Amino acid sequence: MFLILLGPPGSGKGTQAKMLEEKLKLKHLSTGDLLRSAVNQKTGLGGKAHAYMRKGELVPDELMVDLIEDQISKKGAGSGFLLDGFPRTVVQAQKLDRMLQRRKQKVNLALKFDLPDEIILKRLRGRLACPNCNANYNIYFSPPKKDNLCDNCGSKLAKREDDQEEVVKNRIAVYRRQTEPVEEHYRSQKKLVAVDASVAASELSKQIEKIVKKDSSLSGLN
Repeated sequence: MFLILLGPPGSGKGTQAKMLEEKLKLKHLSTGDLLRSAVNQKTGLGGKAHAYMRKGELVPDELMVDLIEDQISKKGAGSGFLLDGFPRTVVQAQKLDRMLQRRKQKVNLALKFDLPDEIILKRLRGRLACPNCNANYNIYFSPPKKDNLCDNCGSKLAKREDDQEEVVKNRIAVYRRQTEPVEEHYRSQKKLVAVDASVAASELSKQIEKIVKKDSSLSGLN
């Protein structure tokens, strides 16, 4: 089973993905985390991707598809995957469809996280991340217990390079231009459902649970 989370940066996809991972027993694949890990480990993919990421631009389709297929193969199908940050282009969505078809699988549901740009900017201005365990915090909404220290591992928190304001504005523009057409791809397949991502994380989680329970193709998970 495959569940897709679509939405601009700062819309809460990562937070919801962690909640859904536990409740639905899916394997969470965040392309952002995978790419940052590749950059930090200085892998071949990481080196190629870094030049795009630091400017807030999309990593080319070929690199992303290779990364996702590799992760799916390594982790095994299990009960399925929760994809956060992929696909970001229509070409990626088409390639994902073909890859899953080869595996006799499919995308079951695509959730669209709706959020105004002004709220995105406020959220990302306050965001901090742990470079060690990838935990995310926000000084306005979900601060760490101790200033600038990760609750999980005690590492010093940092502002992500791609959360700088000018980069964020570019990421939003890139999303609107290149990723919104992906919504139409899933809408045409009758798999797209919108959620209000401006509400609190707990309320958004309830919205998503109701949608998943209503979706007949996911009824076996309820």
